[in-house]
Amino acid sequence: MFSAFKEDIEAVFEQDPAARSYFEVILTYSGLHAIWSHRIAHVFYKRKFYFIARVISQVSRFFTGIEIHPGAKIGKRFFIDHGMGIVIGETCEIGNNVTLYQGVTLGGTGKEKGKRHPTILDNALIAAGAKVLGSITVGENSKIGAGSVVLNDVPSNSTVVGIPGKVVIKDGVKMKDLNHCDLPDPVMDRCNDLQRQIDHLTRDLEMVRQKGEQIDEHSNI
Repeated sequence: MFSAFKEDIEAVFEQDPAARSYFEVILTYSGLHAIWSHRIAHVFYKRKFYFIARVISQVSRFFTGIEIHPGAKIGKRFFIDHGMGIVIGETCEIGNNVTLYQGVTLGGTGKEKGKRHPTILDNALIAAGAKVLGSITVGENSKIGAGSVVLNDVPSNSTVVGIPGKVVIKDGVKMKDLNHCDLPDPVMDRCNDLQRQIDHLTRDLEMVRQKGEQIDEHSNI
């Protein structure tokens, strides 16, 4: 456990250029406090001291604003940056060298039993406000964009953005042209599709109306 604590500190210095000293990091980084509290709570949880584990978890949540269920499995060198509002569910599994930013939710989608939270593999990064929901897997070296809602598996070496999340880069190749100000908008795409159908139906009705008028004219003659 103490070896894991040391690696957690080293991860802070690697990931955060604002970290200046061990003293500052140990005393002021709430993400680090939340991780350490979880590692202790998880030990009690594995030994079926569930009440003590939950108490430690809730005390940590009160002081850090980060909620990690004691049943979650977290690997080495886990880094939480500006962690306020992060929620990590009971059956969540997180690999090594994973980074989370503020507001991330690794949650479930309902009241299902068993494995109901995500599995995050090594070297993944999940940006601010992203929601990864359900028993899905985020592959190694993948990135989830800020504010994304991910409901399906993410391949390794991929970048996902949007609501719902879509893969826009895989293995370094862009799946489509993407600008930061032009993220995928499935709702707008659907609205545009419906508008095209309406325009098509309108043209068909106009043609039917014109043919009806022509038939009436010939009948009068």
